[in-house]
Amino acid sequence: MPHDTPLIATIVAGLGLAFIFGALANRIKAPPLVGYLLAGILVGPHTPGFVADQALAPELAEIGVILLMFGVGLHFSLKDLLSVRAIAVPGAVVQIGFATALGLGLALMLGWTIPAGLVFGLALSVASTVVLLRALQERRLVETERGRIAVGWLIVEDLAMVLALVLLPALAGLVNGDTDLGSDPLAVSLGLDLGVGGILALTLVKVAAFVALMLVVGRRVIPWVLHYVAHTGSRELFRLAVLALALGVAFGSAKLFGVSLALGAFFAGMVLAESELSHAAAQETLPLRDAFAVLFFVSVGMLFDPTSLWRDPLPLLAAVFIIVIGKSVAAFVIVRIFGHPVTTALLISASLAQIGEFSFILAELGVKLGLLPEAGRDLILGSAILSILLNPVVFNLFGRLRPLLERLGPVPVPAGGPAIPAEETPSAEPAPAAAPAPEPATLEEPALPTALTDHVVLVGYGRVGSLIGAALQASGRPFVVIEDADQPLARLREAGVETIIGNAAVPEVLGLANLPGARQLAVAVPNAFEAGQIVAQARAANPGIAIIARAHSDAEVEHLRSLGADAVIMGEREIARGMAEALVADEARPPEITQTA
Repeated sequence: MPHDTPLIATIVAGLGLAFIFGALANRIKAPPLVGYLLAGILVGPHTPGFVADQALAPELAEIGVILLMFGVGLHFSLKDLLSVRAIAVPGAVVQIGFATALGLGLALMLGWTIPAGLVFGLALSVASTVVLLRALQERRLVETERGRIAVGWLIVEDLAMVLALVLLPALAGLVNGDTDLGSDPLAVSLGLDLGVGGILALTLVKVAAFVALMLVVGRRVIPWVLHYVAHTGSRELFRLAVLALALGVAFGSAKLFGVSLALGAFFAGMVLAESELSHAAAQETLPLRDAFAVLFFVSVGMLFDPTSLWRDPLPLLAAVFIIVIGKSVAAFVIVRIFGHPVTTALLISASLAQIGEFSFILAELGVKLGLLPEAGRDLILGSAILSILLNPVVFNLFGRLRPLLERLGPVPVPAGGPAIPAEETPSAEPAPAAAPAPEPATLEEPALPTALTDHVVLVGYGRVGSLIGAALQASGRPFVVIEDADQPLARLREAGVETIIGNAAVPEVLGLANLPGARQLAVAVPNAFEAGQIVAQARAANPGIAIIARAHSDAEVEHLRSLGADAVIMGEREIARGMAEALVADEARPPEITQTA
């Protein structure tokens, strides 16, 4: 067996160091992605020691992008996409134009050419798929109205960048006088000379053909394939089918229609979202999705030269300013003009205040075509790293700015639409198209401590937790629920149940439930690792509290008991007990009753 294995070495070094530095970052209350980026810098060519394969790492990271966008598509229907087109399309186009103009201005100040400035500005205008989605997922906002606008905005940006990648060779052909650079592969195979306008038209036709194929054929074929595999009863084959469809559609769309891998994967997930198997498909891809998403951040870190921070800091700071401030201000103004509340405007602004994978592709292509100087590529890479690192800070800062901005006055809306007051409250009447129904007025849901004492703390309000909650309501016992998923939260609001929004495994969230004054704790979440963290923290906060949890195996029962749970209910054991009791009772019945039962 050969010992020169760059693929294995890259995966082991990337994931291993990402784990170490991610854990350290989490320890000091910093986002884990800071550790992932640092791991990439350490295995990159600009630092001493081991250097990972520079070609393999980005390709591995691309798999993470594909799986991530496939997962988003599974939760994002065509109806959702069309519902936000009124703001996502013009908003993304205007924001791209504004950021590109700022980048062009900076490039001209640095003495670059106009084509170089256009490439540079485009690279600064498009947000990272991975960073944006990670930020929304961490805050449980992907399936909210604000989240759908952000994702729709991202899709429009991706489509714009697909056109840009196709047109850049044509631009290089005009600038450098080499007409071969501006030829579309399909046009070359047919012996056609289309020119820039023809190439743009052909690109639009190919993208439209891809979308039509996915919506007409894909939404029938993809669900049918997964349903067929599901009926075989093999979970292994089902998992393999999901991965094959996600990767296959993404790769095929890129090769046949010229769209991005991420966009192809998104549409594959979106057409599958209408199937009842979409939830199972999302669960099967989750572990690989997370692992390869980590490799994305490692690959970004590998591209960064730390010496650029002090070698030429002013242009780098200016580029970061355009990304974090310029793009955010443009997005904020656009969203407010369209009549959306401050909360939505701030979320979109914070989500887009970074750049990522498309920016790297544009930079590499620009250098290869002779449009962008290598200094421009280094500037893009450096500003990408800094903007990704600053993104969590931007979210926190914008959350603090919200009360100030809301006091400035009502939302400006287009002519014909009524103004929405700054402090929005949900209304039972349908909102007009120009002024959608408002959402909670924070970037994250408010977290207020409970005033209850001698109460029950219920963690999780899914299939099990909702039944427990119903029983507690019927008995009149005071209780508070800790939950972070959108659909259960909506049910809790309708029922008027006091709720703490967040992950109960986080000490700050669990502390809001007044555990020292509580009588009982019911941990209804299915994840034993997360449940164990909750049980251990609760036992430390209140040694006398009665704790009951759920489990799926004997090992999980022992694990939770060892951490302080007084009682652990194992689902499979209770099912077996119920079935056994039914069988025994059936034997005791008269024959005629048994036959008719």
